[in-house]
Amino acid sequence: MDAHEFGYFTEENSVEVVTNRNKNTQNPRLKEVMEVITRKLHEAVKEIEPTDEEWMHAIQFLTKTGQICDDYRQEYILLSDILGVSMLADAIQSRRPSGATENTVLGPFHVGEVPEMEMGSNICLDQKGEPMLVHGCIRDLAGNPLKGARIDVWQANDEGFYDVQQRGVQPDFNLRGVFHTGEDGRYWFKAIKPRYYPIPDDGPVGQLLGMLGRHPNRPAHFHYLITLDGYQKLTTHIFDPDDKYIHSDAVFGVKESLMAEFKRIDDPAKVKEHGFSDVYYDVEYDFVLAQSTDKETAA
Repeated sequence: MDAHEFGYFTEENSVEVVTNRNKNTQNPRLKEVMEVITRKLHEAVKEIEPTDEEWMHAIQFLTKTGQICDDYRQEYILLSDILGVSMLADAIQSRRPSGATENTVLGPFHVGEVPEMEMGSNICLDQKGEPMLVHGCIRDLAGNPLKGARIDVWQANDEGFYDVQQRGVQPDFNLRGVFHTGEDGRYWFKAIKPRYYPIPDDGPVGQLLGMLGRHPNRPAHFHYLITLDGYQKLTTHIFDPDDKYIHSDAVFGVKESLMAEFKRIDDPAKVKEHGFSDVYYDVEYDFVLAQSTDKETAA
């Protein structure tokens, strides 16, 4: 018997006995991770002291969570989201210097290979919803405009659905676009005023939210994925501060610095100037990119 196998399992030494069994692993990072997870999990069990019935409920919940997952739905990511784990991991992975725009979660509805569009284009292909002008500038930490920044933007429609959720109802790539900044670093495009929407709540995670007395809704927002060689990738949102769910986002994605006023414009001159036929909404937001670190550049 190897030295690390000595010791019989008791309530008091449970962590040590379990983690010592992992001594021979060839992956030091895995060993470190499993030691932390085992310690925290055992601490929770000792504090909660679950009954047999409660323990079985937990096992059944995890089983159902896995059973509902498929190629289009990842219920475990949803569970990570509503527990704040996704946002915490993102915060740790995307630390930036003061002044740089904050990151937030990518979300499950990003699509690759979205067609590039001419600056100023309308990303709303079905012309449904309240029209909106979205604009701003991409800058560095010194305030200089950044040329060539790639801006990948997407949003839900006025009913709270993304195009991939309504195939055959919404046109492909509806409310999505890719733009590149020019010398002045500015961007602008036409869209529609987004609205809040619920995360999928017809599975075990949704049932858990209900039991916790929580709603499944995300406040209205635009998604941005901004990239430029030499700068850290920025995955973020801009939020409507007047949305009724702005203080209770189901996935904790809201940050105060990412709120931008959604202004209602009814001035006939401005309506005509920007090519709208009636009242529209206007939102302006500047993004600040931080330069890549040596580690990120090497990666």
